Amino acid sequence: MTQPAHLTRRFFLQTSAAAGMATAAAGVPAFAATSVNFQLSWLHSVQFGGSYIAASKGYWSDLGLDVSLSQGGPNAPVEPPVVSGTALVGISAADYTAAAVAQGAPFKIIAVAMQKNPFAIASLAGNPVNTPADLIGKRIGMAVANTPVLQALCTLNDIDINDIDIVPTQYDPAPLVSGQVDCLLCWETDLPVAMTVQGVDNTTMLMADHGYALHSQTYIATEDALANRRADLVALLKGEVMGWNDYLADTDAAAALAVEMFPDAGLDLEAQKLQAARQVPLMFSDLTAENGFGWFTDETVASNIETLALLGQDVSADLWDRSLLEEVHG
Repeated sequence: MTQPAHLTRRFFLQTSAAAGMATAAAGVPAFAATSVNFQLSWLHSVQFGGSYIAASKGYWSDLGLDVSLSQGGPNAPVEPPVVSGTALVGISAADYTAAAVAQGAPFKIIAVAMQKNPFAIASLAGNPVNTPADLIGKRIGMAVANTPVLQALCTLNDIDINDIDIVPTQYDPAPLVSGQVDCLLCWETDLPVAMTVQGVDNTTMLMADHGYALHSQTYIATEDALANRRADLVALLKGEVMGWNDYLADTDAAAALAVEMFPDAGLDLEAQKLQAARQVPLMFSDLTAENGFGWFTDETVASNIETLALLGQDVSADLWDRSLLEEVHG
């Protein structure tokens, strides 16, 4: 059901993390808590720091939920457990969800964690790509499966993709560092972080700053869940909002918590701190400051629909449902 757009990034991020779930460790409440499985989109890291805070501080248990956080991974797609009902909510992205809905999945996007898409063009500081026009004549290292993403950026900025030399590479900073390519198509929060930790001076051009509007780290639920488990969905999102607000207040603490909660995940504290800080401008904006974490508007949805059309996906605005967020923040 999922598209290949982020696939190579997912393989890069795979570590020796033990599979399984982290369950909220706050004490058992006096009443019977409702068990909820929350399917994450990737292996445990500070990418999901707000959720870890919600679990560790007992925000969900206070709301009557016993939440299990199931990690994703290359062999653990998000959509199947949500469709089957074994997970109440999953973390996905607008393009994945659109592809699943096109195949008949009854999903709604109910909240948006990453207001700005994390796709970026990374380059070395000595030979920077600062604008889409700087890509002309450059060798870009990327997975061939991500060609539609690059094409969309080119279309949005009147660039001929044939003026860019696409070099198929693994999802790794090595081809850039060694000079095999001039830039990389990657996520703002991983390969650039890895290079910075290694002392490699680099810069990134965030595609979202040049028209590539695509919601990422989105919360998905089925139409059946919205109809029949609405109270649980609202409670889950309330806990998430509190957790992510705490994350914003202290990203270093969120990074430390991720390392502490998942000691077998091979997480480096300094890398996690840097990633946590770099996620902030992607997840928090004037829009969220005014309306609350996870918010989206008719205008941001319209921009997403335009970008999805460039990726060959035709969706309508009813893929998004803001009614739960309106309850959460109301």
